[in-house]
Amino acid sequence: MSTNGMKSDWEVRWERYAMALKAGGIEPRSQEYFRIWVRRWLGFLKPDGFRRADGERVASFLAQMEEEGKSIWQVRQAEEALRIFYQEVEPAGWARVWPEWVSSGSGKDRLDSFDAGDVGRRPTRGEATEDFSGREDTGAMPEKYEGFLEGVEESLRVERYSYRTEQTYLDWVRRFLIFAAPRTRREIRWWMAKEYLEYLTLKRRVSSSTLNQALSALQFLFRKVLNQGAGGLEDVKRPARSERLPTVLSREEVRAVLGGMEGAGLLMAQLMYGAGLRVNECVRLRVKDVDFGNHYIVVRGGKGDKDRRVPLPRTAVAGLKEQVQMAKVRWEKDRAMGVEGVFLPEALAMKFPNAESEWGWYWLFPAEELSVDPWTKKVRRHHVGASGVQRLVKRCALRAGITKPVSPHTLRHSFATHLLESGSDIRTVQELLGHSDVSTTMIYTHVLGRPGLVAASPLDH
Repeated sequence: MSTNGMKSDWEVRWERYAMALKAGGIEPRSQEYFRIWVRRWLGFLKPDGFRRADGERVASFLAQMEEEGKSIWQVRQAEEALRIFYQEVEPAGWARVWPEWVSSGSGKDRLDSFDAGDVGRRPTRGEATEDFSGREDTGAMPEKYEGFLEGVEESLRVERYSYRTEQTYLDWVRRFLIFAAPRTRREIRWWMAKEYLEYLTLKRRVSSSTLNQALSALQFLFRKVLNQGAGGLEDVKRPARSERLPTVLSREEVRAVLGGMEGAGLLMAQLMYGAGLRVNECVRLRVKDVDFGNHYIVVRGGKGDKDRRVPLPRTAVAGLKEQVQMAKVRWEKDRAMGVEGVFLPEALAMKFPNAESEWGWYWLFPAEELSVDPWTKKVRRHHVGASGVQRLVKRCALRAGITKPVSPHTLRHSFATHLLESGSDIRTVQELLGHSDVSTTMIYTHVLGRPGLVAASPLDH
């Protein structure tokens, strides 16, 4: 503020810019980055001054960002920051119709570099495709969308989504782009997404959970990537989740399934049934998570990024100690070979740079082969995959003559049901399973085999 108490021109401009960002639906935590890009742009313009800006200078500024190695999403964010500034704060004639400048100088055939054309116009009722004839969301994805998908991937990682969620959302965005076939990034509109959801419902006839998953992915696309807000997608009613009773095995059936296993597969199945672990929680266990002295296992970063303690089955103790020794042999070989340490969650690798090579952080069930970390691209020792355990459980159930649909999660269902049958409190079972709401755990009361809970058939009277 100036010495006479009046606000300077730039103080007024920044206030107007803040209001424009808020009105444009820019997330509060992203607004400071928008201001940073404008400041860098002003430095780029010196000594000409911001009033001498034009489209060519904007194109040069964005091209320079690309040459400096900035990510696609950063270049796009900078472009959006300048568009808002010159359309809402300092209106300029050249900025009234904002063309796509991103990557225009690089010659790359990306979605962002196409001509805007008839951007944002919703088709009339006669133009809209209602029967979806000849339209699919499968097949090869055009190369022009690859740069855009890289930006979606960057946004997912900025928002700290898990790798599995990241891959799921990317797959839905990819399918949506193939279906809608937009010519430019700015041509993507919420009505296209609604049309795609209708296609999934009416033609593909997907389940409620699948439709909810697709809707969440598209809402992320519009809110976080396109900065359009959810728009008309806010009005899309999420289908009610189907209420299905879980498949539960009897104790005899569990013994029959486990009896057909051996080695690490048997040990993991014992933990899923004996401690109620999810299959991914089981394969991701680290050596330090097993506390033999206190007889419990710590599940870290479970569903909902929650930690919890579960009982260590005494039957599995001998096998677990043997597995720890086998893992240590592999860890020592990795250290001797100079293999990169294991993946660490969050920013622990930066905070504790040596932790990724320490014995305690090593996988309890390490994979036999080395693999490339999809995030860091480093060659590491990963844990065993969940798919192998899933196939093993299904195969052993078939061999045992069980006709029910059996998966590793069936062992977790059986764990909860058998605890309740033994008289355990519902709240205790809730904590052991890691459920946020006790109503989720209550579903197991519907499959209990206690006498009197199910009405007797009149045929037996």
